[in-house]
Amino acid sequence: MGFNSSALPISSLFPFVYFMIKDFHIAKREEDISTYAGYVGSAFMLGRALTSVFWGTVADRYGRKPVIVFGTFVVVIFNTLFGLSVNFWMAVITRFLLGFLNGLMGPIRAYAAEIFREEYQAMGMSTISSAWGIGLIIGPAIGGFFAQPAEKYPAVFSKDSIFGRFPYFLPCLCISLFSLVVGIASFWLPETLHNHDSRMPPQSSYKALEAASDTKEGNESTPTKSLFKNWPLMSAIILYCVFALHDMAYSEIFSLWAVTPRKFGGLNYSTVDVGEVLSISGCGLLVFQLTLYPLVERYFGPIVIARIAGVLSIPLLACYPYIAMLSGTALSVAINFASLLKNALSICIITGLFILQNKSVDQRQRGAANGLAMTSQSFFKAIGPAGAGVLFSWAQKRLDAPILPGAQVVFFVLNVIEAIGVLLTFKPFLVETQNTN
Repeated sequence: MGFNSSALPISSLFPFVYFMIKDFHIAKREEDISTYAGYVGSAFMLGRALTSVFWGTVADRYGRKPVIVFGTFVVVIFNTLFGLSVNFWMAVITRFLLGFLNGLMGPIRAYAAEIFREEYQAMGMSTISSAWGIGLIIGPAIGGFFAQPAEKYPAVFSKDSIFGRFPYFLPCLCISLFSLVVGIASFWLPETLHNHDSRMPPQSSYKALEAASDTKEGNESTPTKSLFKNWPLMSAIILYCVFALHDMAYSEIFSLWAVTPRKFGGLNYSTVDVGEVLSISGCGLLVFQLTLYPLVERYFGPIVIARIAGVLSIPLLACYPYIAMLSGTALSVAINFASLLKNALSICIITGLFILQNKSVDQRQRGAANGLAMTSQSFFKAIGPAGAGVLFSWAQKRLDAPILPGAQVVFFVLNVIEAIGVLLTFKPFLVETQNTN
């Protein structure tokens, strides 16, 4: 539930951010809306990047529970204020503070790793990804169906009401109320910081890296130094940063591409249409995570799954510009299938890297390790939406280019990033940590 409180403010934004920027009247041309939308999408991740290590350290010293409770109530306050934004800068600042004061992600991952025994780590990380999957179902649905309620449901919401004056307040309010319930329920969470003290620290599968990956048990004051020397951890973090950049750029591009008019190569979807597509993808993703992924991971291992998923994503993304040429039922079927498959492949990669990261450190450093991972990943996730917005705006201005016109260049760049990530899954770059019994 705590992971949902962090996922919902991110996923609910995608269906309506284009229209929100349009209503702010900050973009001089229609092609520039995507650029400003990217900045709003990046603000949360930039704020989170600046404080993730701090929150991870706090979680290691004082416990996972206090950080989770505090972060959940931060969502309540600043997500509500974001819904009341009256201009572009208020939207950016509230999103930034929402990420800056929100330390949920790292401690929740550490929490999940600690409540599951070693043989059930795949299930534990899959549970975290499943919670994200639930957020991918609920968030876009809330954002798509509840944005601009006075226009969609005039019999219920008056244009003179608060929901008419602030057309994007209702979806934010729904998420804030959910987070309030989660925050109150979090007071009854058991603390896991001191669990599994007898667990042996992991040993690297490469003797040359043993000294780097072993934790300095006698030195409580310098955990970060040993983390930087832990190459199995650092290689997994770097690899995840590449895929995080790709996934956030894809999420931003998909939402912008879906609502963009046909004349610019988009689908001309409404907020409801985008919400439906993303929610259907989330439903399929949840089923996949709860049923198939733990079985497949046990057979192939996280690295092989990540490679296969990365390779399959490349031809899939190459098909997206041609999906926009379809219409009616054919378009609906194609875009829902492609979106579902793409999200399933992405979550295979992310879950596998979650497992590798948590296996690379012992419990004493797990919060700090996840904080370091979240800081690095958040910087790349901040670059993703901003870069995607600029790239998409540029693509709309080169519809008649002889090479990779319009949206084709956007999905080509996404594939280049994905290919780099796949290459980094091989030795000697990526080192998998193995536990000794």
